[in-house]
Amino acid sequence: MEPQSVMKITRGKIMERLFTEIVHIMQHDYAGWKDKQGWDNPDYYLGNLRDLENQGRLNKAQFTELVKEYLLDFKDQHIHFASKGINEEIRKDRGFRVRRFEDQLYVTTVFQENRVLKGMAFTSIGGYTIPELKEKHSRLLNENHPERENWNLIFSLYDFGEIETEIGEKQRFSFETYAKEGYVATYSVQQLDKAILLTMTDFMNPDAIVKMIKENQSLLENADAWIIDVRVNYGGSDGSYFPFLPFIMPEEGVDLAAGDEQMHFNCTLANTERELAMIVKQRAETEDDNAQQFLSVFEREWTKNKGKGFVEFNFEDIMPETVIKGTTQPKSIVVLTENSCGSAGESFVETCKKSRKVHVMGRPTMGLNDYANLVCKDWEEGFELLYPTSRLSRVDANEGMTGVGIPPHTHIPWTSEHVRIDVDLDKALKYLSSKT
Repeated sequence: MEPQSVMKITRGKIMERLFTEIVHIMQHDYAGWKDKQGWDNPDYYLGNLRDLENQGRLNKAQFTELVKEYLLDFKDQHIHFASKGINEEIRKDRGFRVRRFEDQLYVTTVFQENRVLKGMAFTSIGGYTIPELKEKHSRLLNENHPERENWNLIFSLYDFGEIETEIGEKQRFSFETYAKEGYVATYSVQQLDKAILLTMTDFMNPDAIVKMIKENQSLLENADAWIIDVRVNYGGSDGSYFPFLPFIMPEEGVDLAAGDEQMHFNCTLANTERELAMIVKQRAETEDDNAQQFLSVFEREWTKNKGKGFVEFNFEDIMPETVIKGTTQPKSIVVLTENSCGSAGESFVETCKKSRKVHVMGRPTMGLNDYANLVCKDWEEGFELLYPTSRLSRVDANEGMTGVGIPPHTHIPWTSEHVRIDVDLDKALKYLSSKT
C-alpha cells in the first residue's frame, strides 16, 4: 500500500475517533445533555466526515468546520471548538466588524482593513441582500433580533459585497483576509465631569482588577456616581468582581442568595479531571488571596462530588454571609450592557440588578449562563473543545436566558447613530444628572 494511502486511512480513522469522543462528551458530560437529548444528529455528520475522507478532502480545517456545524445543533454559544495552529482559520478575519440596522450592515469597528470607515454600510454580500442572507444563514445567526446577530462568520463565506459610503455612493468591495488581532484586556478608571467611568472587558484577571481598585481607591470611594461599562465583557470568574460588591450594594445590604435559584454541576469523572487540571493552572497564575480561596472551594467541591452527576456545590466558605452590606458612596450607579457581554459579565450584571443603587441601561446581554463554568478537553492532535459543566435551575421553569440575555432596566435600541457617537454613555450621564 502506498504511504499516502496509509496516511489517509490513518488520518480518517483518527478523526472518526475524535468525532466519536466529541459526541460522547456532548451526550454525557455537557451540562445541557439531558435538556437537549435528540437535538443532535451525529450520524449525519459522521457520514459527511467519511465522504470527505473518501474524496481525499479530509484535513484539520475541514474537520474543524464539520465539528462546529455539528455543535450548532445544541444552540449554545458557550460551546467552542478550535484547532490550534491552522492558518485557514486565522485568515478568515475580514479586518472589521459590522452590525445590522434595518436592512444594512454598518461598519462599527475597523482593525486592519483600511479601505472601510466607520459608518459605511454593506447593502449586500455575495450578491445577496441582507434580508436574503439572514434567511439563508439563519442557522449560523441563530438570533431573534438584529441587535443580537453576529455577522462575522457570514463575511468569511463570501469574497465580495456592495458597500455604501456615508454620502450614498455604492461600490463593489472585494474582501481581503487578515490575521486576527490579539486581544488585550481593558481594566480602567476614568474621571468624567460628574461621574467615574469604569471599563472592564473581562473578569479573567483578578490580580489586575484588585490592582485597579487599589490604585484608584480614593477616587472610587468619594465619587457620587459611577458608570460601569461591561458592554464588551468576555467573562472569566465570578470571584473577580466580588471586590466591587461593597461599593455596588446599598448600606442596608442585599441577600444575594434570596430566591429559589440553584446551580448544579455535572460531576462526571471526565469533567472532574478536566476541571481539577484547570484549577491547578489557575492557582499558579493567581496571587489574589480571595481568588485563591475561590479556587480552593471549587477544587474541594469537584473532588468531593467526583462521579456523582449533577450536584449543587457548597459555597458557604466563599460567602459565609450572603447578605452583602454596602457603602454610602457611590449613591448612584449605571451599568452599561450589550449583547457582547457574556458569561461572568452577565453574572455581574444580574448581581448588580439586585441593588437599588444600580440602573442597568443598554441592550440585553448575550445569554450564556443557563449552561456555564466551562472546562476544556484537549487532544494531542491539536484540537480543543470548551463546553459548560453547570446548569441553572431556571431552565426547568422555562425562564432561561438563552436567546434573550439579561434585560436592562432601560433598553436603548441600537441604531446607526451609535456608530457616530456613544449614545449609551450620553444617556447614562443624563440619567445620573436627573438623580442629583
